[in-house]
Amino acid sequence: MTDYAKQLFPGAEPAAGLKEWCGLAVLALPTMLLGLDVTLLYLALPVLALDLQPSNTQALWIMDIYGFMIAGFLITMGTLGDRIGRRRLLMIGAAAFAVASVVAAFATNAAMLIVARAALGVAGATLMPSTLALISNMFKQPSQRGLAIGVWATMFALGMAAGPVVGGVLLDHFWWGAAFLVAVPVTGVLLVAAPLLLPEYRASHGGRLDLYSVVLSLGAIFALIYGIKELAKAGVALVPILVLGIGIAVLFLFIRRQHHLDEPLLDLRLFASRTFSAALLVLLVGLIGVSGVMLLITQYLQLVSGLSPLAAGLWMGPPALAMVSAGIAAPLIARYIRPGFVVAGALLLSALGYFLLSQIDISASGLVIAVTGFSLVYLGLGVMAALGTDLVVSAAPAAKAGSASAMSEMVQELGVALGVAILGSLATLVYRANIGTPMSSELSAEAAAAMADSLWAATAVASQLPASFLEQAQVAFTVGINITAMAGGVSATGLAIMAALSLKHVQVIESP
Repeated sequence: MTDYAKQLFPGAEPAAGLKEWCGLAVLALPTMLLGLDVTLLYLALPVLALDLQPSNTQALWIMDIYGFMIAGFLITMGTLGDRIGRRRLLMIGAAAFAVASVVAAFATNAAMLIVARAALGVAGATLMPSTLALISNMFKQPSQRGLAIGVWATMFALGMAAGPVVGGVLLDHFWWGAAFLVAVPVTGVLLVAAPLLLPEYRASHGGRLDLYSVVLSLGAIFALIYGIKELAKAGVALVPILVLGIGIAVLFLFIRRQHHLDEPLLDLRLFASRTFSAALLVLLVGLIGVSGVMLLITQYLQLVSGLSPLAAGLWMGPPALAMVSAGIAAPLIARYIRPGFVVAGALLLSALGYFLLSQIDISASGLVIAVTGFSLVYLGLGVMAALGTDLVVSAAPAAKAGSASAMSEMVQELGVALGVAILGSLATLVYRANIGTPMSSELSAEAAAAMADSLWAATAVASQLPASFLEQAQVAFTVGINITAMAGGVSATGLAIMAALSLKHVQVIESP
């Protein structure tokens, strides 16, 4: 705990009772929903792409606009929750999430779905910091808070675990929009139970929300994300470099303003904690690798291995089980081994998983290698989510729990969005470099253009392609996975070394 935190955490802390643990079950609902939303859409993307026929760029925006909007609004929503009440913001966000989900479910074209996903991102930005901040209010003892956050992270993992199976069943019987409608009953239960079981909390010295800081934070995040995304997609060009420069300048103005405000939107004193900063970096970089590879593996299962959505969902079960198990076990192991070493060990196992994924091909054995490698990657994610989040939140005082929770969630959502944008774009570049420009009298202009664009576009016109051409597209796509996974393995190895060195001072979690 930092000196700043100790000023606001004097004396012994009371133990949580039955009401708090029941409240945790309520907070698990939006957490599980967001985890479910991630993997449902990953699995639905190939089916959705065949129906709406998005361009490759539109498909990437469908995937990552949600994460970008969450990342952009999380700081604002975390601070807003501290000011107007964390439970109130949670309920407002849940209702908005349900409405946006219905719009997404009945989208008639790619542009409409992108807009609906953006609205889901704004609504989602209210959910995660509110749930995590309320946990820090309800569970004061370090051991109970660590366990509660472990449960919270595990429920997110459970949502991700259930996503492929639920998605597979839904896609087997309904259209892809049914994947979004799952949110409606979940948010309904939350809206009924929250007033009964969750406490309200707002910072006693909350003050007003500085709207100029909100505008600066949104401008900086969106400009930086757009610039990075465009550089990853198209290489060095004037426009993305110019936008990146604008983003950096706006970020400088935002930081400068926070230093001069009595009640800043983002309390920069939190970064004085080495634990806080290092844990955020682990979450950001770790999620970039996991999310990018997840997008590719779910496509591999269906478009290369030829599995139905239901079968693909069932094959995603072992990785999900690894993540859930790691999320439950990590806080318990951290009572005997320092958290930094637990995180480092898990990241090394993730690196092994990435290196396995770099060896897959289009043969039958590729399916087993893909599931085994991704299970190891997901195991590392479970540990990162549980311990990394606890390290971030526990390094902050109670009055700043909303801001700290928002920062934790922002870097995770930013990591997911950047992973899809950067690694998804890298895989696309590798695919197109390997496929070239298909030239054959056997191909129509439409089929040749589809094959040159992406594997899912080639699959959509598979009836117009000779078998050898579709196999060529599958090979090019798999090479993209190989290179992307190799980059993830190198990144995870470096991150493991950094975690072991930067977090080695963090003591084991106190036992009750």
